Amino acid sequence: MPSFQAGDGVEIYYQTWEGSSSQPPVVLHHGFIANGLTNWVLPGVVDALTAAGRRVVAIDARGHGRSGKPHDPSFYGEVRMSDDLIQLLDLIGEPAVDLVGYSMGAIVSLITATRETRIRRLVVGGVGSAVVELGGVDTRVIGPDPLREALAADDPATIGNPAAAGFRAFIDAVGGDRAALAAQAARMHADPIPLDTIGVPALVLAGRDDVLAGRPEVLAEAIPGAQLAVIDGDHLGAVREPAFVKALLEFLS
Repeated sequence: MPSFQAGDGVEIYYQTWEGSSSQPPVVLHHGFIANGLTNWVLPGVVDALTAAGRRVVAIDARGHGRSGKPHDPSFYGEVRMSDDLIQLLDLIGEPAVDLVGYSMGAIVSLITATRETRIRRLVVGGVGSAVVELGGVDTRVIGPDPLREALAADDPATIGNPAAAGFRAFIDAVGGDRAALAAQAARMHADPIPLDTIGVPALVLAGRDDVLAGRPEVLAEAIPGAQLAVIDGDHLGAVREPAFVKALLEFLS
C-alpha cells in the first residue's frame, strides 16, 4: 500500500486499483472512523467501479486506517485532510479526477472542490443541510463533547448517548485509535464552505433514514446545478445499498 508524507510529517496511505477506461480516475474519501477498506472495498463500491473500467484511488485519512495517528488535535480538521487530498492528486498526476466523499469525507471533498481545479465531477454522500447551516457534519445529532466522552470511556456500557454509543461500537469493531479520533472530533469543521463557488457537476447522495444527512435537498440547492438522489438506508447502511452504486455509476459515466 503506497504512502506519502504530508507537509506536517504525517504519513498518509492510499490504495489504487487499475481500470481499462480512458475516463479520469475516481478518488474516494471515507467517513469518520472508517477507512478505504471499510467504506469502499467491503461494501463493493470499488469492485463496481473497476468492473465499469474505472481506475480507483482510495485514501486513508490521517488518524484512520493505516495512516499516521497523532494524538494532538492541531494535526486534524477537514481542511488539513483536504491538503492531504490535494497532495494525493499531485502524486496521481492526472489532469482531472472524479471525487467521491462520504460523511466526513464529503466535507473534505466539498472543501477541496472549492480550492481545486482538477475535479471533473463531485459526489458527496452521508451529509445534508448541516453542511449549509453548520459548516460540516451534523453536530445536532451528535456533538463533539458526547463523542469525545464516548471515545474516552473505559467501559462502553457507561455511554448514555445512544448515537455516541453507536459510534463507539463502530470504532471498537474496526480497531480505531480512540485518541486520534478524539483529536479529529475536537477539530470538526464548523465554518461556512463557499458552496456557491463549486462549478462542476455534483451529486448529493443520501439515505432516507440517515439522521446525519437530514434535508439533503438544502445542500443540493446550495451547490449550483447539483443533483439529488435519495436512496434506502441509514448512515452506515446506505453505502451498501445497490442503489448507491447505481446512482454513483450513472452520475460518473
